[in-house]
Amino acid sequence: MTVSTQGLQLRSVSRRLSEWVELLSSMRFAISLLTVICIASVIGTVVKQNEPFNNYVNQFGPFWADVFAAANLYTVYSAWWFLLILAFLVISTSLCIARNTPKILVDLKAYKENIREQSLKAFPHKAQAELSEAPEAAANRMGQALLGAGWKVKLQSRETPQGMGWMVAAKTGAANKWGYIAAHSAIVLVCVGGLLDGDLMVRAQTWFNGKQIYEGGGMIADVPAQHRLSTSNPTFRGNLLVTEGTASSTAILTQPGGVLLQELPFSVELKKFIVEYYDTGMPRLFASEIVIHDRETGETKEARVEVNHPAFHRGVAIYQSSFDDGGSRVKLKAVPINGHARSFEVEGNIGGSTELSNGDEKLGLEFTSLRVINVENFSATGGGADVRKVDLRESIESRLGAAHKTVTEKTLRNVGPSVTYKLRDAAGQAVEYHNYMLPVELDGQRVYLLGLRDTPQESFRYLRVPADENDSLDGFVRLRAALDDPAMRAEAVRRYAAQSVEPGRADLEQALVASASRALALFAGAERVTAVADAATGVNGANGANGAAGSDPKGGLQAVAAFLQSNVPDAERERAGDVLVRILNGTLFELLQLSREKAGLAPLPRDEPAQRFMTQAVISLSDTFFYPAPMAFQLADFTHVQASVFQVARAPGKTVVYLGCLLLIIGVFAMLYVRERRLWVWLAPAGQGAQAAMALSTNRKTLDADREFDQLKTRLLSR
Repeated sequence: MTVSTQGLQLRSVSRRLSEWVELLSSMRFAISLLTVICIASVIGTVVKQNEPFNNYVNQFGPFWADVFAAANLYTVYSAWWFLLILAFLVISTSLCIARNTPKILVDLKAYKENIREQSLKAFPHKAQAELSEAPEAAANRMGQALLGAGWKVKLQSRETPQGMGWMVAAKTGAANKWGYIAAHSAIVLVCVGGLLDGDLMVRAQTWFNGKQIYEGGGMIADVPAQHRLSTSNPTFRGNLLVTEGTASSTAILTQPGGVLLQELPFSVELKKFIVEYYDTGMPRLFASEIVIHDRETGETKEARVEVNHPAFHRGVAIYQSSFDDGGSRVKLKAVPINGHARSFEVEGNIGGSTELSNGDEKLGLEFTSLRVINVENFSATGGGADVRKVDLRESIESRLGAAHKTVTEKTLRNVGPSVTYKLRDAAGQAVEYHNYMLPVELDGQRVYLLGLRDTPQESFRYLRVPADENDSLDGFVRLRAALDDPAMRAEAVRRYAAQSVEPGRADLEQALVASASRALALFAGAERVTAVADAATGVNGANGANGAAGSDPKGGLQAVAAFLQSNVPDAERERAGDVLVRILNGTLFELLQLSREKAGLAPLPRDEPAQRFMTQAVISLSDTFFYPAPMAFQLADFTHVQASVFQVARAPGKTVVYLGCLLLIIGVFAMLYVRERRLWVWLAPAGQGAQAAMALSTNRKTLDADREFDQLKTRLLSR
């Protein structure tokens, strides 16, 4: 005898399939998916998306940057796992709708009039009464009253041993069930619309249509066809950069590891870019006057694109995203900051680069950006910190002033044009600089701001260089060059000593020359901190040198402070600091006068402006030892060319998402604020009248339900 197992196998497969459907359509599975989506959305909000990988390495370190990249956390909303979760959420919600909608529709049609009288006694809201009316008359009266109150009513007659009884079955609030269907359908529509307008279609073309992500550089026209998407692409979202007076028809779609190029069915010509500012210098409005050239029909259409006011053509929306530099021409003047750099001029275009020679070292100069209007915050937290952080002795700070001034108010100021550039060494390491074209007034002194930062995540730190009486950097540059000249330092020391010592005191003059030479040499970085103590301090250097020479500061106030700490006892340090401060101020002022004399200029008078200049100059000279480049590039002239950045998008899922949002609002409102209620009144014959038993069912127990039941009981059972 042969036993067939085919039927058993089919039932087993059907059972497993039913279990999977049950799991996918369950609420716990949908809630789990929503939880993961919420967590992913938080990550996508906290972690900046589609940034260069080097930015993430600087922020998280090499190890975690690679880990996060492997998990696609830098492109969360286009990651395969995020799209897969969305797809499962669509499937889960769709199955839930498919399973429950037929039951809901059947329930909407049913009045459940066959309920037994005994069952009515189990409801929380129940009542009984004796009526003088016959059951049929009472049923008709109640039905009319309920119909007038907006209920749907069905009357049923039943044969009982006492005679003909009547059941009044009524219901209202069916929109609550429709709200369930609408809300779940909205989730499906929003997810489908998000998938349509997301990166899924573009990814599909790289998976199945032979398109490849372009990882190189160069001109857009030179990019091969396998990296370009056709104009028939159903959905995309990319950026279009158009310079004034030019046109473009190719959008750039940022992808992990590179880009894809999207061909548009039209080209966008930028006639004029308009930007308006508030009195503070902040942008108030930026807009673009464009001409759309249809590539198929040759039609031209003028339009104006503003923020939140896009233009549309052939189903593609053109949004005003931002504005950029269109390749402005700049002329930069090299200003010597430290070392023995010479002054020269260099020209280039924003976005371009050139090579510089610093002896045997080759540097790449990259012209990063030009900003014609700058509004900066010069408060303590506004990024106006100096390029060095040195813990100087209080006595030196009290006499020379601190380079970093604490400002308690937020001060916004338009400081005019600025240029940003990078200097890149042979190893590929770059430091970014941000220098202003014009001086600004800070703390009563006009200064040039020379900013720098090592990574894009940092704020710029500014070196404040004082402007001379002609509002230029020439006075400071001459003083910096004189500080590096041993002969000029010696002459400045001689003049200072001759003016400070009475005639006939050769021994004091000689001692002062030695002390001033040592102080100025320390400040200029020409003598190591670990040298023996100066004779003028009256200390014999018994404390010795406490640090290795290789760790000594290069120069500036920090070298003077380190010298005092290494060579002067604590009890004598304040007096020695006072002496060195006075000597240093005096010799540097004589050095300034010598530099002017060498340039054929008249000496500076010893007045308050000269004192303010010298105070800031001493601080700036000290800071230059921390400046990482031998020169700073000052913006000398520029020809501004503006460009507009548009976001172009074809979003067929937008309508679907809007419909989903509308259904979600309706569904949530219906589920939260509409109560489904069912009412039954059984009227049994009782002599000449009727015995009434009433019950009310509601999906939510609220005080409103209690009040409504009391009103219905009074209205229907009062006779």
